[in-house]
Amino acid sequence: MDAATVAAQDPVPDLRARVSGAVLGADDEGYDEARRVWNGIIDRFPLAVVRVADEEDVVTVVGYARDHGLPLAVRGGGHGVAGYGTVDAGIVIDLAALDRVEVEPEAATVRAGGGARLADVDRATTPHGLVVPLGVVSQTGVGGLTLGGGVGWLTRAYGLTADNLLAATVVTASGERVTASGTEHTDLLWGLRGGGGNFGVVTSFTYRARPLPAPLVAVELVYGEPRWPQALRAWEEWTRELPDAMQSIATFLVPPPELGAGDEPLLVLASVWADPDDGATGERLVSELRAAAPPDEESPEADWVAWQSAFDVLGGRDRRGYWRNTSFDRLDDDVTEVLLRRAGEQRWAGTGIDIHHMGGAFARVPADATPFPARGARFWLNVYGAWTDPALDGARTAWVRAFAQDMAPASTGGLYVNFMGSEPGDRGARAVYGDDTLARLAGLKRRYDPENLFRLNHNVLPA
Repeated sequence: MDAATVAAQDPVPDLRARVSGAVLGADDEGYDEARRVWNGIIDRFPLAVVRVADEEDVVTVVGYARDHGLPLAVRGGGHGVAGYGTVDAGIVIDLAALDRVEVEPEAATVRAGGGARLADVDRATTPHGLVVPLGVVSQTGVGGLTLGGGVGWLTRAYGLTADNLLAATVVTASGERVTASGTEHTDLLWGLRGGGGNFGVVTSFTYRARPLPAPLVAVELVYGEPRWPQALRAWEEWTRELPDAMQSIATFLVPPPELGAGDEPLLVLASVWADPDDGATGERLVSELRAAAPPDEESPEADWVAWQSAFDVLGGRDRRGYWRNTSFDRLDDDVTEVLLRRAGEQRWAGTGIDIHHMGGAFARVPADATPFPARGARFWLNVYGAWTDPALDGARTAWVRAFAQDMAPASTGGLYVNFMGSEPGDRGARAVYGDDTLARLAGLKRRYDPENLFRLNHNVLPA
C-alpha cells in the first residue's frame, strides 16, 4: 500500500475533531516523518498518526479504532527493532507528547509519561541524586523498554526496569482507565513487568528510584583484534565473583565513522559501578580487569547522563535492522571460538555484538514474580544487525541468523522480547515465555483485551 491509496481510503475526518492532539493523514505535511520508526526496513502507511495531547485523547483513539475495526499501533519511543509502532491502513497512537517526568525525592519514586525517553528520565532524576534502572540507549522509550523488561547498566545492582515498576496507568481496550499497582489490578501489574504491550496503552509509569552512582566509576577498555582472546578470557574470569554493584557488557563492533576510531573491529569491555558509598571497591575491580587484560585504549566517564547516552551512536535512526538474542551460561573454548570468529567477520559499521553479564539482583527475583524468562542465565547475547543500504538486507540478515544458529548449542533457552524482530501470530510470545507463563499471560489478555485490539506486538492471544 502506498500513500495515495491510504489517502483515498481516509476514514478519520471526525477523529480530527475529537482529539486535542494533531492527527496526520497521508495528505498532511509531516506525514512521512510521522509514520517512520527506527528500523528503516519497516515502511508502513497508516490511515492516521495521532499525536495525542493527553490521556483523554488516548481513550478517544482506542475507542475509535475499536469501534471501526481498525488496526491500532501504539508508539512510545518508536525504537523497537520489530517496528510495531506503525501499521498499514490503521491508526498509530503516538505518545511522544506524554513525556513529563515527575520526581518525588523523599519517597524515591519517579512518575514518567508513556512517551518519555530514557534521557528524559535521567535528566529529571540526576539533580536529585537518583536514577531509575533503565537501558543503554538514551533515545529508547521508557514504555517499550519497561513492558519488555529493561536490561541496562544497573541490572545486576537493582534488577530490570520492570522489577522497579511500582504502578502504571493503563487505558484498556474497553476505554477504561485503570491503575495497576501492588494494591489494585495486581494481576495486570504482573503482566506489565515483561509481558509487552498486550494489555492496553500505558500512559504513565511509576518507578522506584535508586541512588545515583556518584562519583561515577565507569570505563571502556578497548582492544584490537589481536588482543581479543586474552581480553575475553580475562573478562570471563573476572565476572565470576563480581559483587552486584558491578555491571559489565562486552561489545564487538566496527566503530561508527562519526567516532573517528578507524574501521577495524574492536572489543569494548564497558563496566560501571553502582554503589556510590564504596567507589574504592569499584576502582579496585576495574584495576584488576585492566591488569589481567591491558587495553589498547581506555575511555573513562565521570557523568551518568553522558554514560547513559554513550551507546546512542550505535542506535541512530533510519538504520535497517535485524536482531537475534539468546541466553547462555558458559564462555568456554567452543563458545569463545564462535564469538571471536563471527566478530572477526564483521567488517561493517552499525552491527554490534553485546554480551551482557547478568546475575546479581536480577537473578534473585523469583521466576514467577514477572513474565521475564531465564533469570538464571549468566550471560545474555544480543546480535544487532544494522545497515543503511536496502541491497544489503539479505546478506546482513543472513549473517545475524547464521551467528544465532552457531550459538544455539550453547543457548540456555532464554529470549529477551525487546531484542527480537517481528514474528507472525503468537510465535514470538510462545518462544519467549514458554507454556506456563504464556498461559497466565493469556488469561490476563482475556480479561483486559479479549478481542485482541492490542495485537501489534509480540502477541499474546486471549486464552
